[in-house]
Parts: sequence; C-alpha cells; structure tokens
Amino acid sequence: MNALVACHDCDALYRLPELPVGGVVRCERCGAELLRRRASTLDSTLAFSLTGLILFLIANLNPLLILKLGGRVQGNTLFAGVEALAKAGMWELAVLVFGTSMLFPLVTLVGMLYLLLPLKFGQLPKGAHLVLRLVNAVTPWAMVGVYMLGIFVAYVKLISMATVVPGMALYAFLGLLLVTAAARATLDPWMIWNRISGST
Repeated sequence: MNALVACHDCDALYRLPELPVGGVVRCERCGAELLRRRASTLDSTLAFSLTGLILFLIANLNPLLILKLGGRVQGNTLFAGVEALAKAGMWELAVLVFGTSMLFPLVTLVGMLYLLLPLKFGQLPKGAHLVLRLVNAVTPWAMVGVYMLGIFVAYVKLISMATVVPGMALYAFLGLLLVTAAARATLDPWMIWNRISGST
C-alpha cells in the first residue's frame, strides 16, 4: 500500500503512485509539487547525515572565533554565546539562538540517522512516521546558515579592533552547511514513506 500525502498548499489528500526516478507528483487541485523522486541511494544520504552529526559535535565543542587583543587570547564556543545572552537578560534571544543553531539541527541529524540506519539493514524503526514528521517540522528552523552569516558580520566588525583567528568550529559549521544540503538533495522521501506505509 502506497503512502497517503496531503498537499501542503490546499490540503488535498492523495495516495502516492509508484514513481520512476526523476518522476514528479503534482496536486491536481492547485498544481503544487507533492513529491519528486530523486536519483539517490540510501547509503549517500546516511553518509552525509553521519558526517553532519560529527561536524555538529566538532562545531559545538570548539571555539568559533579566537580574539587576540592586548596580549589576551580568548575563544568562545557557540554555547558560550547563548550563556552570554541569557546572563544579559535577553532570554528570548538566547532561546532562539539555542533552538535554531543547536537544538533543531541536532534533532534533524539524529532523527535522520534514527530513520536511515535501520532502513539500511532492512528494518523500520519504531515511530518512524512520527520521527519523519518531527524532522520535517524542525528542519526549516535549523538555521545554521543564518547563524553563519551573523558570524561573518561579527568577524568583519571585529578585525578592525583585534586580531581575529577563525576557530575549528567555524570550519566545522561551513562543512555542516554543505553536508546537510547534500543530505537533503540525496534524500528520497518517497522511499521512506512507502516503507512506512507498507508496514502499517
């Protein structure tokens, strides 16, 4: 039995047909794209997701930028920035930065690995449909790219006042942006939804 999907624009409900690689399903009511079958392998998406998790850990355990000013050297991690915002009384901004740059990217990566690792061995993890919905819900809020833009703006402003050395975390974040984009590009949601619906 093929998966049921709802159009994200008009909520029309469809049962997905068998799709060839490169095939596209569009809503008959409004024309929105429901699904595109990508030429991909489970192995490549799994490899990109696992690499992303490793880079995420490196990015959060090492300093982003190292400042050298007046004989003092100081490096701060991403979480140190969240702490500084909280201590300054900007709790809303601290929660926002924590969620978009740390929590939601981690949920996305761990959720994808939770789904893909069992599928690699021919099994379906418990609660797969709930995990996939959670990943789809939080992925738009995983704004590592926006945070990276903020870091570059800060870098440009700080280089006139101090010596600024990019830390290992900065390179890890750049790598994370690339591998998460690659994971999304190679992900075949048709395959996952079909396996989920076939087990229910």
